[in-house]
Amino acid sequence: MRYLQAQYRVSERRGCSALRFDRTSHRYRSTRDDQAFLRHRIRDIAASRVRYGYRRVHIVLRREGIIVNHKRVRRLYREEGLNLRIKRPRRHVSAAHRVERSTVTAPNEVWSMDFVSDALFDGRRLRALTLLDVYTRESLAIEVDQGIKGEQVVAVLDAVIAGRGAPKRIRVDNGPEFVSNALDRWAYQHGVVLDFSRPGKPTDNAFVESFNGRLREECLNAHWFLSLGDARGKIEAWRVFYNESRTHSALGDRTPSEFASQAGVNPGL
Repeated sequence: MRYLQAQYRVSERRGCSALRFDRTSHRYRSTRDDQAFLRHRIRDIAASRVRYGYRRVHIVLRREGIIVNHKRVRRLYREEGLNLRIKRPRRHVSAAHRVERSTVTAPNEVWSMDFVSDALFDGRRLRALTLLDVYTRESLAIEVDQGIKGEQVVAVLDAVIAGRGAPKRIRVDNGPEFVSNALDRWAYQHGVVLDFSRPGKPTDNAFVESFNGRLREECLNAHWFLSLGDARGKIEAWRVFYNESRTHSALGDRTPSEFASQAGVNPGL
């Protein structure tokens, strides 16, 4: 109707008649309440009681004298995103609660960690802990050993933050090294939030998954590792190449080191 009125300068009556459209429908304005107060109260309850689902939120509302159908509470609860990522590892005080991931806008805002497995020439297994800055795409560290425990993860993080500072958040999966008490204590002491991926959702940690794919294609699959020391040397050489020579289209065809330098990051890795 608005198009007809603007384009052909016809009246509302004539336009509705031509379209066989009732004028009362055209003039209708919704009187539906946007539930702003109820939404605000549900968010407040969920923020103060981080383990409450919509049913317990509904009970709290009823006890406060707010009469509302539980199905409406469930709909608003879901629309506010409060059912996102509510599970966290038991006893893990530094895990994120009900956090919808936002765009990373600065260095040291979010790091990502993960593990990659490979083998020496004689079949002995080795593991590599990869640590990445999501904003600058820098490979902050790759720790290589035959087995890596939570205490070694903490040692790697301590070495990196000594020259760079601590991040606000670290994205990890639910592996035993990442749900360890050692990492939880370290995160609590440094004020770092551990952002755990949902089970079966590797896309929650997509940047480090992509990095691990490049590491495997360009380094692990391209070399025989004759010893643990040989593996460490070749992987560290690739890490330096990745940071200082490998350009990224997402960074404007700059290397991670160039991008980090322009973003004001103190080099020292």
